[in-house]
Amino acid sequence: MKTYRLAAVTIGAALSIGFAMQQHDARSPKPAALQIAQIEDTSSAALPRLPADRAAEAALPTAQLHLVAAVTEPALGTPSLPEETSLEATNCSVTMSARTGAGAIVALDIDAPCYASERVTIHHNGLMFTEVTQPDGTLRVKVPALAEHALFIASFANGDGQTAIAEVPALPFYDRVVLQWRGDSGLMLHANEFGARDDDQGHIWAAAAGDLTRTAQGEGGFMTRLGDAESPDPLIAEVYTFPAAAAKKAGAVALTIEAEITGANCGQQIEAQTLERRLGDKLRARDLTLAIPDCSTTGDFLVLKNLLEDLKIAAK
Repeated sequence: MKTYRLAAVTIGAALSIGFAMQQHDARSPKPAALQIAQIEDTSSAALPRLPADRAAEAALPTAQLHLVAAVTEPALGTPSLPEETSLEATNCSVTMSARTGAGAIVALDIDAPCYASERVTIHHNGLMFTEVTQPDGTLRVKVPALAEHALFIASFANGDGQTAIAEVPALPFYDRVVLQWRGDSGLMLHANEFGARDDDQGHIWAAAAGDLTRTAQGEGGFMTRLGDAESPDPLIAEVYTFPAAAAKKAGAVALTIEAEITGANCGQQIEAQTLERRLGDKLRARDLTLAIPDCSTTGDFLVLKNLLEDLKIAAK
């Protein structure tokens, strides 16, 4: 088991980034050190670079197409009048509804009959991820809200799409942190609640996402992963939610970003973005550029510490 401690350039003027490298199945004592260059904070352009949010295009008008069927009659019979039939064109309008649920989560229902099995991008307050509609053109997805008056936009590749709005009055009771990226970056967001170790219940990540029951009881948070990794040029996001206003225990939640070194990202620079909304604060965004070590380290992990400020929780 090998682990690497990494040093990095500060983000802005004061962000310190620590790296540790380790095997995938455990984090063990760390013998060696490996230097990684160029951890850069570029908080100007938002990632991913996609078209600005737009309202949905107007629905196509319903049209009527009339077909005349020729009828052949015997020569000596009385001629019959041609029969007229009608064929109604498919309604290609896109509809989307938003419904607020527990945990400040919004359920989106999209119906796009002319976009069966199509890539669609969901936009919400800087959060962006891609999904693929079902063969009948529908999509059902639950999204952690980042605004009390939450606007959602669904956009297809040709610019067609739709919008929906939901009111989320419970959002101020939660801390919410987002890590999002494009493609096969190997990135993961981890939250260790109140000193929890990797195998403890309080270690929350994509493979141990927690649940709303613990959150409703003020005992811990949960992770939501958004996006279809199999879609073309996917946009993926992981969202950690903690019920800060109802927590039964005081302490800290340590937030870290990990990157698995794979054949797809080794020796590359990968881009990511964080979004943070904490009690009483506005949404904050930060762009990151990370240099991944060469392919001789494939299978190891980078642990990027101090990129995200720990959550400070006061018991209620």
